[in-house]
Amino acid sequence: MAGIADVARAAGVSKSTASRALTGAGYVSAATRARVRDAAAALGYVPTTSAVSLVTGRTQTVGVVMPSLDRWFFAQVLEGIQDALRERRYDLALYGAPPESAARREMFEHFLARKRFDGIIAVGIEPSARELERLVAFGKPVVAVGGYDVGTNAVSIDDEAAARIATEHLIGLGHREIVFLGGDPDGRRTSFADGRRLHGYRRAMRDAGLEASSRHVHSEVALPGGYSAAVELLGDRRTRPTAIVGVCDEVAVGAIIAARRLGIRVPERLSVVGIDDHAYAEMFSLTTLQQRPHQQGRAAVQLLMWQLDDPEAPMNRLYESSPLVVRNSTAAVDDDASAIIGVGPRRT
Repeated sequence: MAGIADVARAAGVSKSTASRALTGAGYVSAATRARVRDAAAALGYVPTTSAVSLVTGRTQTVGVVMPSLDRWFFAQVLEGIQDALRERRYDLALYGAPPESAARREMFEHFLARKRFDGIIAVGIEPSARELERLVAFGKPVVAVGGYDVGTNAVSIDDEAAARIATEHLIGLGHREIVFLGGDPDGRRTSFADGRRLHGYRRAMRDAGLEASSRHVHSEVALPGGYSAAVELLGDRRTRPTAIVGVCDEVAVGAIIAARRLGIRVPERLSVVGIDDHAYAEMFSLTTLQQRPHQQGRAAVQLLMWQLDDPEAPMNRLYESSPLVVRNSTAAVDDDASAIIGVGPRRT
């Protein structure tokens, strides 16, 4: 393989000039930079991470921390981060561990403390364990993806506003008996984002004079959880709501499946709304509040790069838009109708 000396010789410059041209560290004229890069391309030269680190003082690696890899939201965010880092020729070090696990404690106590990265992107980190504060204490730039931050750069949707809009959509269709579906089954470990969504639902109900009708039914934040909770909720005609606000599109889809199993037509007798525009949403013609986790991942990388280039830059929180996408899972309420709402994915 060609070395930096070969590139310098082919371009007719010194090794230090060739190194600056390829790493971007230090001034090199545009013409010289182009000549060096052309020589590197012709020789098939690829600078090693260690070589770049010696010149720039950076590892060219970003650490990404997230609690799960098998949920749609996390997978999409990770894909966006990876794409943006690849464009910048950065490596990615992924740290994933479920909440309250030994692996997660080991990750924070040992692996992350080694600081083998230039910065950290933390996805869906909760305030209860004060883990985001610990990441900030490492002294590296941190960007949070999700609703929670402690004065770090951050990117998310407005979870409260999304749930409020979803609820108001049903209220506008004439629904009054609206239940929020989803959230930690035992009620003790509801995520930060889920809590904001529940608050948005309650605010919409209160503003519409429907606070007395507010009801929260817990379920696992996944399609099977939404299905199981909806079967029980819809199975009793005496307490069947005209609307439910669930905690994610997956929960909303689970509710649609439960309604069909019970012979309740959607949307004629049951309306369903979600947040995310999950891959399942189009398949089930689900009305939903759209978010773009892939774009949130890309935005997080941009925020991190700005902070690396200017450590004194002010902190930014980017709120990604979440427009309402109306499909065929909602309709105006009928005297004999029931309705269900589902609201976006849990990201923790």
